[in-house]
Amino acid sequence: MLKTYWAQVEGTPDVAKLQQLQRGVVLKEFTTQPAKVRLLTAAESNRLWPRNPPIRVRQTVSDFWLEIKITEGKNRQVRRMCAKVGWPCLRLVRVAIGPLNIFDMHLGLGQWQQIESGRLISG
Repeated sequence: MLKTYWAQVEGTPDVAKLQQLQRGVVLKEFTTQPAKVRLLTAAESNRLWPRNPPIRVRQTVSDFWLEIKITEGKNRQVRRMCAKVGWPCLRLVRVAIGPLNIFDMHLGLGQWQQIESGRLISG
């Protein structure tokens, strides 16, 4: 199943590194499947809630946001992929699994909603 992550990474955008993620990354025990990767705009990344505590901010090192879609889900895979290409991951949020995403759920803290076969059940 397709999983979508938003990753805040340290560094500056680089086409060669994006292509490396898109082709697949050789990690210690396996090579990842190709990922769908794109840069996020500031407006998109601002849809996320503030992190508490906030990430570390280094004045000499910039950061940016990526959207990464993968079908695998091995241990810390997205963090390891980003680190391998030279972009340490500062914050990682899984925003979607298949057709379900956090922006359509409209749930408050402690609330839940039942799903069935990838569809929300209204009640």
